[in-house]
Amino acid sequence: MRTRYLLFYLLFLSVVVTKAQPTATSGTPRLVKNGTSTQLLVDNKPFFVLGGELGNSTASSTAYMQPFWPKLKAMNLNTVIAPVYWELMEPTEGKFDFTLVDDLVRDARKNNMKLVLLWFGAWKNSMSCYAPAWVKTDLKRFPRVEDDKGVAQEIMTPFEPRNLEADRKAFVRLMQHLKEADGQQHTVVTVQVENEIGMLPTARSYDERANAAFKQQVPTQLLTYMQRERKSLKPEFAAVWQRQGSRTKGTWEEVFGKGLATDEIFMAWFYATYTNAVAAAGKAAYPLPMYVNAALNRPGVVPGKYPSAGPLPHIMDVWLAGAPAIDILAPDFYNPNFQHWCDLYTRGANPLFIPEIRFEDGVAAKALFAFGNYNCLSFSPFAIEGSDTLKGAPIGKAYELIQQVSFLVAKHQPQNQVRGFLLEKDSAARTTTLGNYRLTAKHEYTLGWSLGAKKPSWSPGGGLIIAVAPDEFYVVGTGIVLTCEPIAKGKRAGYVSVDEGHFEGEKWVAGRRMNGDEDHQGRHVRIPGEEYSIQRVKLYAY
Repeated sequence: MRTRYLLFYLLFLSVVVTKAQPTATSGTPRLVKNGTSTQLLVDNKPFFVLGGELGNSTASSTAYMQPFWPKLKAMNLNTVIAPVYWELMEPTEGKFDFTLVDDLVRDARKNNMKLVLLWFGAWKNSMSCYAPAWVKTDLKRFPRVEDDKGVAQEIMTPFEPRNLEADRKAFVRLMQHLKEADGQQHTVVTVQVENEIGMLPTARSYDERANAAFKQQVPTQLLTYMQRERKSLKPEFAAVWQRQGSRTKGTWEEVFGKGLATDEIFMAWFYATYTNAVAAAGKAAYPLPMYVNAALNRPGVVPGKYPSAGPLPHIMDVWLAGAPAIDILAPDFYNPNFQHWCDLYTRGANPLFIPEIRFEDGVAAKALFAFGNYNCLSFSPFAIEGSDTLKGAPIGKAYELIQQVSFLVAKHQPQNQVRGFLLEKDSAARTTTLGNYRLTAKHEYTLGWSLGAKKPSWSPGGGLIIAVAPDEFYVVGTGIVLTCEPIAKGKRAGYVSVDEGHFEGEKWVAGRRMNGDEDHQGRHVRIPGEEYSIQRVKLYAY
């Protein structure tokens, strides 16, 4: 009966959420499809999150948080990504305290910033460490997952409806409060549901409810999705299914085979449907865009040794099938190979939303590349308040440039007229076609006479290029040298002009004319390493 009631309830929520979607006239933050891009609209205008995520405990005290606001503003952030803690918001069951949330909203408005809120509910980095004491200490009512030896873990099981109900109720109250407190001003632009969901130390739970579910048939909802999307399934997931003959019914092991891959798919389904129920109920109260984030797996590490069953690339289809109320699947970047993971997360219609990335050398170049090369909606270094060089941090310089050209990105990206480059010491030249030209980018230090050419280590270079006409471009970045070649055969490219400058609102204000040594007598466009600038380039063919 309980399962039947839950299924009915989820169906009801899906209808309510559909009816609750924001309209263009409301200005409520929402995602819209525009050409080849998905855009986040806030007050009916495209908005790019130039963010920084706070360390986990910083926002747990308003007084502790106060000194950081002016420093974050000096870094040119337009958004702060901050947790909302279930244990502090509902310390006693049914009694809510929104003081910390209200203080964040107030202070963000004072500093002319937006907020992305992270719901630290049932799970944070796999664990249930942010559940209130009345949840943690009542194991009978709120049971945990168990490993394959029957040992309970500090992780609430998604197979228990009472766990879901408590989490859902708290999240709904949060969204109701946000609608009441911020439904007109739209300070909060998106919400993350849970945090880095994943199963440890085994690929799936072996608690009593999980074992019973594992013996059941694969849900029709998942099988229907797999058959409908057969041609567009992610290859890693499709391969698991195909090895079993692409069966359209059966138990989890009959459809996917025996092994860790099946254990992870099974667990992902129940994490996804649980999270979907929380998100759908929250959207019924206040339909902000919602996403879930993933702790990325590492090559050669098996499920359970990394947090298994989160919204990872190889099981994205399970999440897409099980969590339609979730708008975006998002990666947290603490791994190398930035472009590789971005490519995986932008397959299909999933826009790139980066809520966390390690705050380290090269992060500014990655921001420029992400907004230029992908349908990127958010970029956010983690523990951004912890840097001891906040005021001069390069990410602030990159954000200043991106903010200036964001209206151009919003206009030209949907027409596929924006490109990005990320260049490191061992990077080969990167080539792309834009307008009437073939553009080739290299790290600026590859010029033998560059001031940084002989440095033992090179800070990454990065840039984005916007074509506003077939022969007119804005080059935005750091540490990049760009050469141009006409697409038309037998022609060479010449430079009408290269101007360094800036935007005041949407008006271009030219500064230096970059000629002579600055463009190597009309041979290239160059932004030296450790410098950040915008250059307007006009070309001609001869």
